Amino acid sequence: MNPVSIEFPSILDNIKIVESFIDNSRDEYRISDDLYGNILVAITEAVNNAIQHGNQSDKDKLVKLTCNSGPHEITFTIEDEGGGFDYNTLPDPTSNENILKPDGRGIFLMKHLCDVLRFENQGSKVEMVFFL
Repeated sequence: MNPVSIEFPSILDNIKIVESFIDNSRDEYRISDDLYGNILVAITEAVNNAIQHGNQSDKDKLVKLTCNSGPHEITFTIEDEGGGFDYNTLPDPTSNENILKPDGRGIFLMKHLCDVLRFENQGSKVEMVFFL
């Protein structure tokens, strides 16, 4: 299959567009209910990070979401126009000093919900692979 992409401004209300995009992917690739839940949470979290942290909620900056499938997996890529971040030095959200903090769990969740998680472009591009 050819990759399918959408781009949208960095506005949190655009999460509705993302949910619709994932729903269409669910139908197109016959994604199971369990996998759909994982994809929805992981992709929504990544897009939230791209909007808020990557693009600093600057509505003039875009987020790009791409879906590509292979015979045994589906891959989602999320790109923002920000400067990236050091994804190797993130605090552990399960440690005692971080357990009560209201944020900092997004990438932890993404790692546990997808089968492969890769960061590129200094962290401004994230790729998540889900095995079908």
